[in-house]
Amino acid sequence: MNVKATTAETMQRDVGRVVGELVARARHAQRDFQFAGQDALDAAANAAAWAIMEPSRNRRLAELAVADTSLGNADDKFRKNYRKTLGLLRDLHGQKTCGVIARDDAAGIVEIARAVGVVAAITPSTNPAATPANKIVNALKCGNAVIVAPSPKGYTSCALLVGFIHEQLAKAGLAADLVQVLPPPISKAATAELLRQCDLVVATGSQANVRMAYASGTPAFGVGAGNVASIVAASADLDDAARKITRSKTFDNATSCSSENSVVIEETVYARMLEALASNGGVLLDAAQKARLQAAMWHDGKLAAECTAKSAAQIARLAGLDDIAAGQPAFLMVEESGFGAEHPFSGEKLAPVLAVYRAHDFDDAARVVQQIYAYMGAGHSVGLHSGDPGQAVQLGTTLPVARVIANQAHCLATGGNFDNGLPFSLSMGCGTWGRNNFSSNLGFRQYMNTTRVAFPVEERVPELDDLLGDFFARYGR
Repeated sequence: MNVKATTAETMQRDVGRVVGELVARARHAQRDFQFAGQDALDAAANAAAWAIMEPSRNRRLAELAVADTSLGNADDKFRKNYRKTLGLLRDLHGQKTCGVIARDDAAGIVEIARAVGVVAAITPSTNPAATPANKIVNALKCGNAVIVAPSPKGYTSCALLVGFIHEQLAKAGLAADLVQVLPPPISKAATAELLRQCDLVVATGSQANVRMAYASGTPAFGVGAGNVASIVAASADLDDAARKITRSKTFDNATSCSSENSVVIEETVYARMLEALASNGGVLLDAAQKARLQAAMWHDGKLAAECTAKSAAQIARLAGLDDIAAGQPAFLMVEESGFGAEHPFSGEKLAPVLAVYRAHDFDDAARVVQQIYAYMGAGHSVGLHSGDPGQAVQLGTTLPVARVIANQAHCLATGGNFDNGLPFSLSMGCGTWGRNNFSSNLGFRQYMNTTRVAFPVEERVPELDDLLGDFFARYGR
């Protein structure tokens, strides 16, 4: 007898049984909920939102997230939990997500919103409360049940959030089983089984988790890798750009995939922009210091956990740069000119560390960004600080990005903000450039099906020359 094989089979059966019970309860709760009407769907979404937004609960979640994951800082997580959820509520307010949602009498089409069923939500340790809340609110708004697969480090925060949500759902007379979380210990086997048994997967986090979602056989929305670069053009307001880059780079110790990892500066303003960044707390390392920092941040080509999402001072101390750490820098800067694995600062760092590139002119800056994204980060977004709006459109036309963030604090803007029109989300699709099947911010429309009723209309058959007349005139028949 193969004891190892038998043990593995037994464990798999146990995982299948545990997950199956969760999914069965979710399906039972969702069966009636999906037809309960817009008021019930709105009440469920609002209950989940208030569960994280209420200040005392929010503070507990923020502090627990940092205590358990050692990533980021509690004050920024508190702000993120509130503002991202408030913004999502703004986007959802008044949106119809069940029943008839549109009529086109001329085309004879009636559109009906339908639930997808049970949603599996993979969430990361970097946002163990904000990201689950965002997905739960969207799922409930569209009449679904949701089961969260948190990261192992983020389990306790997510479980506490789900408990808060259950309390709020009870007030509205709604079933607790509409929102569940995988039980500990969180394992790859349990997560994979959940993905297999649910109706839709929404995956945020590591690319390994996204690939697992895509390979599950269940329809899935996953996000691409972050590695944001921002261009500072010669026409930029340098002080404003430096303030916004600093705010973005330091928020929650750069846990966000939307935090700048590189800044590409036109040569004519290079020195002045470095001064502006320094005046906002950035410290530029020399070549020897850069080498020590690199040795501390990467071990055998992998980011060191002890440097991830820590303060710049902590990272400097780990690199043996005690004199720099003593100055309490806001972020560290290193000059870079290469790209790829042999130049690790050109990749995503998830830390308040910024690679600085010098570009001859704007077109050269765009080429630098292209090379950065050829290594990592294609599809996500690019930042631009410039006085020329046309340059933003140029980047959107030529670079492999789903978003161009102009003259804003990038990590606060990419996932939606109250001063731009992007939808609030913590999951950014990166299009085919990032090997995703969507290029928008993940929102409620990804959580619902649409049924179309087609009625007959008066036949309208076009004349061939109306459609191909210009082609025939240019090229002949």
